[in-house]
Amino acid sequence: MVSYKEIGLVNTREMFAKAIEGGYAIPAFNFNNMEQLQAIISAAAETKSPVILQVSKGARQYANQTLLRYMAEGAVEYAKELGWENPQIVLHLDHGDSFETCKSCIDMGFSSVMIDGSHLPYEENVALTKKVVEYAHQFDVTVEGELGVLAGVEDEVSSDHHTYTKPEEVVDFVSRTGCDSLAISIGTSHGAYKFTPEQCTVDPETGLLVPPMLAFDVLEGVEKELPGFPIVLHGSSSVPQDEVATINKYGGALKAAIGIPEPWLRKAAESAVCKINIDSDSRLAMTAAIREVFANKPAEFDPRKYLGPARDNMKKLYIHKIVNVLGSDGKAQ
Repeated sequence: MVSYKEIGLVNTREMFAKAIEGGYAIPAFNFNNMEQLQAIISAAAETKSPVILQVSKGARQYANQTLLRYMAEGAVEYAKELGWENPQIVLHLDHGDSFETCKSCIDMGFSSVMIDGSHLPYEENVALTKKVVEYAHQFDVTVEGELGVLAGVEDEVSSDHHTYTKPEEVVDFVSRTGCDSLAISIGTSHGAYKFTPEQCTVDPETGLLVPPMLAFDVLEGVEKELPGFPIVLHGSSSVPQDEVATINKYGGALKAAIGIPEPWLRKAAESAVCKINIDSDSRLAMTAAIREVFANKPAEFDPRKYLGPARDNMKKLYIHKIVNVLGSDGKAQ
């Protein structure tokens, strides 16, 4: 059993309370490799933003759970090297699909886990989430549950339709499970292809596709039922069109990749939404930088010469999200 506190990590309880009070959201950035982790920690340290390092089940399989645990420990020390004296870093399991997966992460030093029973019948979701909460809380690990289903594809999570969260269910779910935060469905989607062109309208000034408006009425309904309770948005990448254009310019084939407009996310961050998940944007920034190097320097084969620019481009993206979208800069001095 590894205690996250010995590693220097924190759970989400205090940072979520401060985020709700302050009208901002904590960035939850997924990572799979060293360059992503370096970029996340460097951006958070530079902006003094609390940050959640998210690891999916697929990332654990890709990178190895033991390596990830030591990478997280190294991230805390790296943050201190960068001058962040009291780093506020969470290591979080994204979309845990079973009690066993959540238990394994808790035992390996994760400070927060998500148990995603949203695909199950309601009572089964309640029972599974409660079981994870009862185990996690023994070790002061915080737990995120989910009500409602997001469309889209990301790693092993996939659905072809939305099921919006029902505000009338949230009080019962939270009180019976004891979860510390709740992911809800209001129209965000996983992946870079969040909406079909047929679902969108065309901005007459820019010619760009605009996705259907998020169901802020559902969010308001949840806030009314659970005042002051931490709410989470998954599938909240904005799919920057400049990165998509760079990828396509240098041989990519991303057609009609559409994300969530950043002003909508800023609006959500000013409400009870205190954690916003971002994964696809990082993948796009990394891929764009690598493709550009490969296209302009075809003789290059040193990984540092293309992963370095990729890391820099991701850091730029993370700082933009922290400062201009989530408003979490300066909140973890």
